[in-house]
Amino acid sequence: MDGAIELPPPPPLVRLMEKRAHALFLDFDGTLVDIAPTPGGIAVPDRLADRLRALSQRLDGRLALVTGRSLEDLAGHCPIDGIACAGSHGAARRDAEGRPLGAAAQPLPDAVFEALHQGARDLGVVLEAKTHGAALHFRSDPERAAQAHAFAADLAGRHALAVKQGKAVVEITQAGADKGGAVREFLKHPPFVGAVPIFVGDDVTDEDGMAACNDAGGFGVLVGDRSPTVARYRLPNVSSVYEWLSL
Repeated sequence: MDGAIELPPPPPLVRLMEKRAHALFLDFDGTLVDIAPTPGGIAVPDRLADRLRALSQRLDGRLALVTGRSLEDLAGHCPIDGIACAGSHGAARRDAEGRPLGAAAQPLPDAVFEALHQGARDLGVVLEAKTHGAALHFRSDPERAAQAHAFAADLAGRHALAVKQGKAVVEITQAGADKGGAVREFLKHPPFVGAVPIFVGDDVTDEDGMAACNDAGGFGVLVGDRSPTVARYRLPNVSSVYEWLSL
């Protein structure tokens, strides 16, 4: 892990659940599905939604997906009916019944989307437009990373927006929209109230969710070898996440 302290695997989930009520907050890409060259190229395991709903029932509903994808995009890959979710890095939140939680998320201004479309064309990177944000992907051309980051930082600075960095991607979101905010909002509402929160994720943007869980007496589980991290435990890959969750 680039010289970082080696993290142990998390205790068995079954054993944790025997002691206290726990809540799970799960990232999607890189955690439940392997990263793909393009956002639409992911391979979703068979019956993933059904398996997640069964896991949620085992946790008495204390499970939420917290993803950088918009909720609409997530639903196109994995039907999310009956599962609490937060999309666009936590900006859009809804409970398992589909009811919104917290303040409504705001979309990016039209001028920002116009600039992003032009910038993506000029840079030769892939633009992923989301309901409440946008992402520039450069996985197919890593040499564009510095230019994409500089463009996003300049654009965000001119419109009082936030920039989030991930694996071969840079994103622009509304200021204050992060996965930690999503975790804190969920913990205000049943059935999450009073539970020990666990955040499982692989990317830099998941650190906010892990930090929120740490603050609430829980912990984070890092998927992969990225460092530094505020996670307490580590799982090596997506398949190990499935094994730990008994999915």
